[in-house]
Amino acid sequence: MRPLLRGPAMNEEEENSDSTPLLPSARQTEAAPVCCSARYNLAILAFFGFFVLYSLRVNLSVALVDMVESNTTLTDNRTSKECAEHSAPIKVHHNRTGKKYPWDAETQGWILGSFFYGYIITQIPGGYMASRIGGKLLLGFGILGTAVFTLFTPMAADLGVVTLIVLRALEGLGEGVTFPAMHAMWSSWAPPLERSKLLTISYAGAQLGTVISLPLSGIICYYMNWTYVFYLFGVIGIVWFILWMWLVSDTPETHKTISHYEKEYIVSSLKNQLSSQKAVPWASILKSLPLWAIVVAHFSYNWTFYTLLTLLPTYMKEILRFDVQENGILSALPYFGCWLCMIPCGQAADYLRVKWNFSTISVRRIFTLVGMVGPAVFLVAAGFIGCDYSLAVAFLTISTTLGGFASSGFSINHLDIAPSYAGILLGITNTFATIPGMIGPIIAKSLTPDNTIREWQTVFCIAAAINVFGAIFFILFAKGEVQNWALSDHHGHKS
Repeated sequence: MRPLLRGPAMNEEEENSDSTPLLPSARQTEAAPVCCSARYNLAILAFFGFFVLYSLRVNLSVALVDMVESNTTLTDNRTSKECAEHSAPIKVHHNRTGKKYPWDAETQGWILGSFFYGYIITQIPGGYMASRIGGKLLLGFGILGTAVFTLFTPMAADLGVVTLIVLRALEGLGEGVTFPAMHAMWSSWAPPLERSKLLTISYAGAQLGTVISLPLSGIICYYMNWTYVFYLFGVIGIVWFILWMWLVSDTPETHKTISHYEKEYIVSSLKNQLSSQKAVPWASILKSLPLWAIVVAHFSYNWTFYTLLTLLPTYMKEILRFDVQENGILSALPYFGCWLCMIPCGQAADYLRVKWNFSTISVRRIFTLVGMVGPAVFLVAAGFIGCDYSLAVAFLTISTTLGGFASSGFSINHLDIAPSYAGILLGITNTFATIPGMIGPIIAKSLTPDNTIREWQTVFCIAAAINVFGAIFFILFAKGEVQNWALSDHHGHKS
């Protein structure tokens, strides 16, 4: 029996267009079992794929701390003396066999940001290609290419900073197609009432990859040397690629071991939401205000995310004065919280739609609001608690943990408004959302020339303000139903 309680109050237009999440065709077909299902197997394999993806992306953030000569960068990248050094002595000798490079703070900023110069180029082409050839090959070879380039990182560093920057940009080219490709695959695999669950499972791998990669990279740098960081994660990426190509199919119809019942359940649940037209309605896409609501939210969220992702190890070392081993572990804590948050949020979002009859747009707004405003509050708080190490780590962890709510908000709204073009839409939004990764580290480095607490307060406050603005814009202009232009007959079916 459906509870009498309903979602948050909606205006009449939303009530008529988006209050019933169940499609008529979906009602007639009971959900296929979860255990051993092809769609959840895809989610798990994708989970490990994004685990590898983010391991390859973030390991340089920790390794770079150990790659740079501290004496040559002292004038440009000074350790703050505002907070007392507190790390307990570690008896094991820090291995220092890895080669050191005389890169100043500005050079480090360009190295960290160079990845995104390649990443931004392949977003929209990746979404378009996935809609034409399928996401399996695109995602697989995108991660394989990144893994292979990662293996050559030590050699590139030896050849010079320009070579390293070019290599990181090439890694970005490979990774740029991955999220649009995955969204394109889910447009054929994810029943509307399981989207939050399936997508949060698959993308949660990115957070766990960060969680494992940051401390493991720190440990490898401490006991071995930084070159092994790139060798280890590069090899893991190649192993994942072999499994992906062997076990995954682009659509339920082409999957070799899917049950007939599950295939019919998926296909019937999506048949009124997908377009049969081959031409991409580019003009309608670019004029769609709901799409631009996702663009603004995605850009705003990533400003905070990428600022912390690339510079949190530096903040831990230069301000809070943790050593390289502690640095990796503590820098990973916030992403561990986000990982723990994402999957339950996906379950909760779909539960609200199925059991409590919340509209799709209400769920997306609620989760976006919590996932963007909550992190902003605690990020500002982290900047104003001074040298209280425990509180600083706690607030940064809470901030990033609450960001996990957004994974069931704007992050998957592309599939709500245009499932047939979800890969292309994600390519568009992620193009804009990549800009913070390109300029965020450079701006943050320029705002913190002396690495003082006051300077970092400015960095955190800017990120928080951008986050709040993005959340408000999304709440005002987002939609939860399939848009007319995304259907071949131009008669939108509400989800």
